[in-house]
Amino acid sequence: MTTLFNSSQEIVFVLHGLNVTQTNRHIYFVFILVLYLFTIFWNLTLIFTIFLEKMLHDPMYFFLCNLCINGIICASSFYPKILNDILFDSHVITYIGCLTQIFFIYLYIYCEFTNLTVMAYDRYVAICKPLHYHCIMTIRKAWSLILLTWLFSLLEMTIGIVLTARLPLCSVDIDKFYCSNWAVVKLSCVDTTPNNLYGFIFTSYHFSQMILILISYVNIIKASLRSQAGRRKFMQTCLPHLITLTNFVISLLFDVMYARYGSNTSLLALRNIMAVEFLVVPPLLNPIIYGMNLSQIRNRARKIKVVALR
Repeated sequence: MTTLFNSSQEIVFVLHGLNVTQTNRHIYFVFILVLYLFTIFWNLTLIFTIFLEKMLHDPMYFFLCNLCINGIICASSFYPKILNDILFDSHVITYIGCLTQIFFIYLYIYCEFTNLTVMAYDRYVAICKPLHYHCIMTIRKAWSLILLTWLFSLLEMTIGIVLTARLPLCSVDIDKFYCSNWAVVKLSCVDTTPNNLYGFIFTSYHFSQMILILISYVNIIKASLRSQAGRRKFMQTCLPHLITLTNFVISLLFDVMYARYGSNTSLLALRNIMAVEFLVVPPLLNPIIYGMNLSQIRNRARKIKVVALR
């Protein structure tokens, strides 16, 4: 196949998959805008609640705060573009804009995975080794783990972007309504073995994280069954984490498998829903789920609200 484009040219991608008619465009716009505003509001509420209350300056809450910051990054990399496309009937994105969106969406994915792994380790230490928790999981160690989470995620995403940016392209049609790494790689005219190898290596890395999470939760469940207090602690702090993890992994796995092996013509509605589910649901529901289940956050949020109303 003849190369049509290279990275030095001004490339404009055409995004497909967003089927919005003129009559319901404004309904979709308002609905998505409300989702975006609620996502930002709930995540900021949890972040400010944790940072303003010294009683919540604990490793578990710092990891949760990091989850919310990551959720804001995800929402801000996805919602503005789709809102613009719906309102102005624009379904194109520049080459730089596409790579930028890929960078921040995949940074969110990698950071979410690693942060959920760290949170599983934190809950393992808290429930299985409660007497040694504050010796093992110090504030300094918590900040170090958060820093490493971002550094590893940035490194992983930077390598991916460099490998994708080097590819000459033969088409500009992306079969999604947002940019994804594999959707751009599929447009390449040359051998993509380095990209496939990169995908295999980091998929294996994240699979090993899943194994660590499973091992942690096997031990957590065993320890929780020994006492009523352990079961209560599991329901309050571990169940939200399991809900978040299960939802994120299933929707992401569906999107990855369908992008590589699914048909572009069948099950369009389902494909569109699952393609954005891991970008929409976790950032919106994480702060709500944790806020409702963790009494410390609930009580402090009420306290801040009362003070603000006075």
